[in-house]
Amino acid sequence: MSKQLAEQPAELEALISFHGHFCPGLLIGYRATLLALRRLKVKAAADEELVAIVENNSCSVDAVQFLASCTFGKGNLYYLPYGKQVFTFARRPSGEGIRVSLRKEAGDGLPAEGAERREEFIHRLLSAPDRALFRTRRLVLSLPAPAQVYPSLPCAGCGEPVMETAARLAHGRVLCQPCFEAETSSSLPEEAG
Repeated sequence: MSKQLAEQPAELEALISFHGHFCPGLLIGYRATLLALRRLKVKAAADEELVAIVENNSCSVDAVQFLASCTFGKGNLYYLPYGKQVFTFARRPSGEGIRVSLRKEAGDGLPAEGAERREEFIHRLLSAPDRALFRTRRLVLSLPAPAQVYPSLPCAGCGEPVMETAARLAHGRVLCQPCFEAETSSSLPEEAG
């Protein structure tokens, strides 16, 4: 564990425990989330009043879940597969939000290879001012409606319950996506050889 970590707040230690290890990606999410919460003047979501949109599926997203309490299960965490260290947070119902993106120069050296380079990168992530690490932009978003609970239907293929909105119909039978794909792909004509 780095010397810099030993001097950090208990909330960072709790985040590391939640995530399972200490890494630069987690620190990016930690700093980005704290910055966004401060700028929006909000605390962690009690329900779905705060929405997070993340543009990566790296370690940094665990910081969003832990610090902002935005999760897939609550329906207030959305993932866009853009591969960018970008985090947008917005309030419901106003849509008032902030987009936080890692600056190119702040990300130089990521992933940091070698113990010395890694320590240097971690030190930069822990000590640099927010403006040296991130760009921020205020915005107003049109947010998705809060999560809804839908009934489950039994899949005619495997028997497992499937949420009504995710069920597929094939030959008059209600199927889950995997059973639907298996049934429809096996009913396609074979290619001539």
